[in-house]
Amino acid sequence: MYQEKIKRMIDCIIAFSVLVVGAIPMLIVSIFIKLDSPGPVLFKQDRIGMHGKVFQILKFRSMCVGAEHTGSGVYSGKGDARVTRVGKIIRATSIDELPQVINILRGDMSLIGPRPPLTYHPWSYEEYTDEQKRMFKVRPGITGWAQIHGRKDVEWHKRIKLNCWYVDHVSFRLDLIIFLKTIFKVLSNADNKNVGKTVKE
Repeated sequence: MYQEKIKRMIDCIIAFSVLVVGAIPMLIVSIFIKLDSPGPVLFKQDRIGMHGKVFQILKFRSMCVGAEHTGSGVYSGKGDARVTRVGKIIRATSIDELPQVINILRGDMSLIGPRPPLTYHPWSYEEYTDEQKRMFKVRPGITGWAQIHGRKDVEWHKRIKLNCWYVDHVSFRLDLIIFLKTIFKVLSNADNKNVGKTVKE
């Protein structure tokens, strides 16, 4: 009941509220992004969502155009020259994730859930085991159980196990715990930098 109806209702209320209250701040961020570097304000990227369906995740662009195909690819570590001046600020404060409230309203995402992986990293959808695919039984989230247990430095196999654990234990109480701990992580900027390739060979 919670996962099917109440969780979705809460998601839509929060996402709509953020969009209304944050409209002017988001407009200001958009202007700074345009002034800082050439290219679109929003960065769109294919991600794997619920039941393996591919959708385009939205973020404020924090890197130069075409950055994924240069340098270290999907990884962005400390001092990455591809990150713009404004990008450094919005990444450090997680403001770059704000446009994902639109993904929530579209039904692509939830506020809390497993972070949606890239279509090719760490693997394609077909390469996940049946056990690992259980993480795709719920809508992906802006933040989740794996994110409050290390965010960007958690190895992918462990990250997937944490995501599957969340799917088995999803509840309002758990979502509230994740939400509150995420706020602490964002305010302290803890574990917010990639420390290396988080996929075991």
